[in-house]
Amino acid sequence: MQGYIRLLAITIVVPEGIVLVFMIKGVYAGSFDPPTNGHMWMIERGAQMFDELILAIGVNPEKRSMFTVPERRRMLEDATKKYGNVKVTSFENELLVNYAKSIGAKYILRGIRSYKDYEYENGMRHVNEDIDSSILMIFLMPTSSVASISSSQIKGLIGTNGWQSAVKRYVPAGVYKEIIKKSEKR
Repeated sequence: MQGYIRLLAITIVVPEGIVLVFMIKGVYAGSFDPPTNGHMWMIERGAQMFDELILAIGVNPEKRSMFTVPERRRMLEDATKKYGNVKVTSFENELLVNYAKSIGAKYILRGIRSYKDYEYENGMRHVNEDIDSSILMIFLMPTSSVASISSSQIKGLIGTNGWQSAVKRYVPAGVYKEIIKKSEKR
């Protein structure tokens, strides 16, 4: 007798006693400088969608960063420790689609906060498809409570009068503590 396994609308017939295990891996990349509640919204959904979600800190040497890659990695690991299927990595000088392939991810998760994001991400989808059509992009639209948050906006708030209360509502608690520490050293 044969058994059936249903996976993402694919039915695979296997001999009795044989178990097939498929790991569906996705990658969610960003600067995460600093990680925001918007990032966390995406991570939570990605952790539900994939067997393994890789958070890939993209290193852009042309951008001035507030936090080092190891600091961002620690903040993300702390903020995501409740998800057993989320791992934090980093990559540099590599196209995301190629990085995804190199780690065995078949999906790239991206957030769409606005029409401007949609235009950019849609263009990137076409470029990625030209490079490697086996890697698919999945777009999520965050709720309005986190859709307007960006790392750049968070950094722009720091130093203005009353910035602490504004920033605190947009980042995870551990990230907020790190921002306070970093701002006191300036």
